[in-house]
Amino acid sequence: MARHIDILEHPQTAIEVATATLAQGLPIGLPTETVYGLAADATNPAAITRIYETKGRPRFNPLICHMSDLAMAERYAVFDPISRKLAEAFWPGPLTLVLPLRSDSGIHPLATAGLDTVGIRVPQGFAGELIRAFGRPLAAPSANTSGKISATSADHVSDDLGERITLILDAGASVVGVESTIVKVEDGEMRLLRPGGLAATEIERVTGKALKRKKKASAAIEAPGMMASHYAPGAAVRLEAKEVFADEALIRFGTPVIAGIENAVAVLDLSPAGDLPEAAANLFDFMKRADATGAATIAFSHIPDEGLGEAINDRLRRAAAPRE
Repeated sequence: MARHIDILEHPQTAIEVATATLAQGLPIGLPTETVYGLAADATNPAAITRIYETKGRPRFNPLICHMSDLAMAERYAVFDPISRKLAEAFWPGPLTLVLPLRSDSGIHPLATAGLDTVGIRVPQGFAGELIRAFGRPLAAPSANTSGKISATSADHVSDDLGERITLILDAGASVVGVESTIVKVEDGEMRLLRPGGLAATEIERVTGKALKRKKKASAAIEAPGMMASHYAPGAAVRLEAKEVFADEALIRFGTPVIAGIENAVAVLDLSPAGDLPEAAANLFDFMKRADATGAATIAFSHIPDEGLGEAINDRLRRAAAPRE
C-alpha cells in the first residue's frame, strides 16, 4: 500500500519525500484545492507513461501541467494578452489555460497527447510549493481510475490507486471539489472547453468578453475532461429525478420534494441550503458514498445550471452518458 504523509503535520517531510519520489519518475497522490491529482514529472516520458498506466487512461487524452507560478508557466507556453489577464486574475486557483507550447518547451509530447498546445494551471497551497521545490512542472490528472469518480480525499485515492502508487500526500478534503475550468483563447475569443471550479461569470467579469460554449459535440479532444463518458460510478446515473424508484440512491440539492423518497436506498443532500459551492465540494464524495450502498442507480434531483452548477451538471451528464 502507498505511504501516507499528512502535509499539515509534516510539511517538510512531505516536500522531501515527494520530491525524491518524483525524481525517480514515480507518480504520487497530490492534494490540490480542486481534486486530488496523480502527479508526475511532465518532462519525463517514463513518469508520464506511469500516469497513463496507473489510471488506465487513453493516451490521446492530454494531461494538465501544473506550474508553481506565472513566471514558470511563461517558460513553457506563449501567453496572449487575454490569457495573461486571466492568469494574473485567477492564479493560483481553479483555472486551466490552453496555450501554445514554446518551441523549446521541455514538456514531453506524451503529456500533451502530441498537441502543439498545453493545458497549464497554477494550484493553490501545498501543490504549488512542491512544484517550486521540485523545479519542474507536474502533469497531474485526477487521482482515480480513468473514467471513474474523481478523488477529493486521500482515502479516495488510497481506495482506488493505493496498490498502484507508493506515496499519497494527505491535506484533508479538497475545498473546491470539482476540477478546474478550462479556457482556450483563439483569435481574441475565449472558448470554454470544460466548466469547473471557477464560474464562467467570473471570467467574463474580469475580461469583459463573452465565454463561448461548444454548439455541438466534436470528436477532437483539446483538453482533459472532454470525453463523453467520464466521472462515472459503478451504478447507473439518472438525472432530473422527481421521484425515486426501488433500488435507487437519491442525491438531491436544496431539499426538494421528491415523490417516493421512502423507496431510496440512501438519501444525500449536496446542500440543504441550496449553496452551489457547497454542492460542488460534496459532489464526488457523495457519489462515492451513494455508489457504496450497492444501489443499481443513483438518481439526482435538479441542479440549477448557473455559476458552479454549470460544472456540476457537466460532470453529471458525463457520468450519465452511455459507457463504452
